[in-house]
Amino acid sequence: MHWENILYVLSSILFIFGIKKLSHPRTARSGNLIASLGMVIAVITTLVVSKNLSYELIGIGIIIGSIIGAFFAVRVEMTQMPQMVAIFNGFGGIASALVAAAEFINPSDALSLFSLSTISLSVFVGTLTFTGSFIAFGKLQGFVSGKPIVFPGQQLLNGLLAISVIGLAVYIVLFPENFNIFYTLVALSAVIGITLTIPIGGADMPVVISLLNSYSGIAAASTGFILDNNALIISGALVGASGLILTNIMCKGMNRSLANVIFGAVGLEQDLGSDGEAKEINIKSYSTEEAAIIFDTADKIIVVPGYGLAVAQAQHAMREVADYLSGKGKKVLYAIHPVAGRMPGHMNVLLAEANVPYDQLKDLDQVNNEFEDCDVALVIGANDVVNPAARHDASSPIYGMPILDVDKSQTVIINKRTMNTGFAGVQNELFGYDNSIMVFGDAKDMLQQLLKDLKEL
Repeated sequence: MHWENILYVLSSILFIFGIKKLSHPRTARSGNLIASLGMVIAVITTLVVSKNLSYELIGIGIIIGSIIGAFFAVRVEMTQMPQMVAIFNGFGGIASALVAAAEFINPSDALSLFSLSTISLSVFVGTLTFTGSFIAFGKLQGFVSGKPIVFPGQQLLNGLLAISVIGLAVYIVLFPENFNIFYTLVALSAVIGITLTIPIGGADMPVVISLLNSYSGIAAASTGFILDNNALIISGALVGASGLILTNIMCKGMNRSLANVIFGAVGLEQDLGSDGEAKEINIKSYSTEEAAIIFDTADKIIVVPGYGLAVAQAQHAMREVADYLSGKGKKVLYAIHPVAGRMPGHMNVLLAEANVPYDQLKDLDQVNNEFEDCDVALVIGANDVVNPAARHDASSPIYGMPILDVDKSQTVIINKRTMNTGFAGVQNELFGYDNSIMVFGDAKDMLQQLLKDLKEL
């Protein structure tokens, strides 16, 4: 075994340990450092063993990339992390596609049938990932409508595009000298990335992000075969496999298949009654002073964070309220739904930034049996993940999705800025339940005022 392969195996082991540690907030930071060390070893090894490299251009690229990375690391807020992850997926995909395209246009050796096949796969998946990721970014950032964008014949168009791409890939393998066919493959791959992503609504963005992450890994692994680089093959396979596993977890969290996520267009449906009219619900609006009295008499409180918490950057205010309540001898837990927010682990990241104790974070399976003896469930900006319609309303687009059983608490206090629906586009019947009350307003402002009212009791 060559020494470089030994170092590649070492870097792969570090990748695996790093991913393992990323599975829990307490060890995620060290896991990130371990995986980063593995990548440093892999990159340095590749630079040493590779020939005919321009170290000047590589150095310039490192400097430019470091400046851009540092700029965004400082400027991008935690609420914009889903958008950043989407962009990272896109850049990872296009990087693989560009390397594969460069090898096709200017090959270092004669290209075999296997090399031409992997080049076609890398270009297709990488380009699809790039355009799909930037559509996802646009939906998250608001440049593109978060609602599903559908039109007649859309699935037929996607099918024809897919068949065309397969045909072009076969042609390239048999007749690689025709560059125009190759460029057509690139163009159609970019179009497929768009047409596959635009019909997916905001409610499914966590699944889409994890799936695109997997695609970027597949593209990287394919490029590794093209370059005969074991580190790239292994790391790409790890990213692809872990992304698929996470995608499966996300789908289970919504009790939906991947095909249903991609083609279901959740967000178009309206929550209608039997007569075709929108359901009306009667809500009870309370002030923070009245809510403070309820919290003061409670012994057990469960906080349910959602995207509204992220938008308001209210994680620190929430922790201050929870710390105060804990200091009064009350038990405080956080209920984390697997698809809360706009990316996998979104709520965990926000609460970790606010230094919320890890032992207070409970996932859906751990916390659902806690609601039956819970005095107050505080829902901050969550919507679809607490909607009881998922249990019984077969006409609802979220029917069958596992939800947090907040309605079983003695009192449910819900904070929202408006009565707008969540990403699934349906009204939440929880808001009209007898044990539910609404406290309207920006989450951060509401929590800060709530803390003042609690201290005045």
